[in-house]
Amino acid sequence: MFELIDEWGPEKIVCVSDARTGMRGVLVIDNTARGMGKGGTRMTPTVSVGEVARLARNMTWKWAAVDLFYGGAKAGIQADPTATSKEAVLRAFVRALRNEVPEEYVFGLDVGLTENDAAIMLDEIGGRGGAVGTPHALGGLPYDQLGVTGYGVAESADAAARTLGLDTALLSVSIQGFGAVGAATAKRLSELGATIVAISTSHGGIHNPNGLDVATLLEMREQYGDNLVGHYTDAKPLALGEELSVTADLLVPAALQDVIDEDLARALPAKIVVEGANLPSSPAAQQVLFDRGITVVPDFIANAGGVVAAAVAMDARYSGIRPEPAAVFDTISNKLRVSTTATLAASGAAKRPTHEVARASARARVHEAMALRGGRPVNSP
Repeated sequence: MFELIDEWGPEKIVCVSDARTGMRGVLVIDNTARGMGKGGTRMTPTVSVGEVARLARNMTWKWAAVDLFYGGAKAGIQADPTATSKEAVLRAFVRALRNEVPEEYVFGLDVGLTENDAAIMLDEIGGRGGAVGTPHALGGLPYDQLGVTGYGVAESADAAARTLGLDTALLSVSIQGFGAVGAATAKRLSELGATIVAISTSHGGIHNPNGLDVATLLEMREQYGDNLVGHYTDAKPLALGEELSVTADLLVPAALQDVIDEDLARALPAKIVVEGANLPSSPAAQQVLFDRGITVVPDFIANAGGVVAAAVAMDARYSGIRPEPAAVFDTISNKLRVSTTATLAASGAAKRPTHEVARASARARVHEAMALRGGRPVNSP
């Protein structure tokens, strides 16, 4: 694990296991110079220490990029989230991290976990301070139900379009992924007047250049889940991955990591790429897109709506008053529009890809906090 450590972190890697349930998990606290570690918890059969460390670092930059005072962290459980043993495994994971939660880390939601799982985490911890993203009935902000991350992606996309002098209502959009993030992105972009021409799920994709009926898709998602693409008839079917290359003004990768490589970047038809997923493009791809004049809003800017909501939820954990969703949406919109506009302006001025300038700004904030705390020499790079 030592090869994962650099000048920024991780500060702590905790691997845990439980023979009775077969639970294997990891918590990575990357950098707490600007506040305690905070990031989502994921459950997939392939979770690895390296993956969680990479995501924890991304959280360090994400918190700093939108100027919120928490530190980067992430947790992962190596298990099948559809298995009947899910609750037992989840409870074992929470118990194993009692020394760290909630003093050093607070559970959140990521791939494979839902608001109901956050409720189980609270029950196992024995208090309201150990998790956020909890159900409405428990006084929490149900992120997936509200669609806070996808809402922020759409607001960021609208800000990018305005910066380029484009009208979102005239844009065609392709969205990879129609889970919590992609569906909420489609909903908000549709409200802003954009035409959603393609979407995909794990079962494949659908495309109609004249536009998909987003309201119908949202209803079908509730009924069929990812298989909605097999039941929507007014569209052409797409193979997995084809949604990235259909003709559209705006591309929103909102599903998987590492889907846009250098070769794909050379062929993308989109004018704007707004990264709804974490780490969807490689550095080489980002450079190609920049050289082609394609505007890219980095993931740790575009999908930061979730962390804005998490920051509100963190403050409200011990309060008897439930956070007001309308105020949360307003805060997400303001934060992400400012961050998106500033990032695009800085990229243009420096003639460097948006990922580079946004990360440089975030690093400067983290570096200053580390220096003030004595974590490194003030004049160190």
